[in-house]
Amino acid sequence: MQKKFLFVMRSAPRDGARVRESLDMAMTAAAFDQAVRLLMLDDGVFLLKRGQRFEPNGLKPVAPLFEALALYDVEDVFVERESLRGRHLTTEDLVIPVRVVDRTEIAGLTAEHDIVISC
Repeated sequence: MQKKFLFVMRSAPRDGARVRESLDMAMTAAAFDQAVRLLMLDDGVFLLKRGQRFEPNGLKPVAPLFEALALYDVEDVFVERESLRGRHLTTEDLVIPVRVVDRTEIAGLTAEHDIVISC
């Protein structure tokens, strides 16, 4: 039976290890034919920002990892409008296409899913 997963990502790119683990979980769920969506909130929107460089601690940028999501049929990536605005970003600043949602839509979006994982 297929489950609907929503991965809510709030961490900044400097939390690269945690982000990579979350993406691994999302891709694993998708590889087992589960419906997977991502929701980027707060500093999590920076994860998708173009032009990331290596972190001082030697971690690779995480933005390119999001481009691999399409290989796992993870195509629904939501970004909260208020998080983008608050960080002076637009959808053109991001490495993948996203669906922008308002803060008022978040509760309804999470209610659509069987499993919500906050990363």
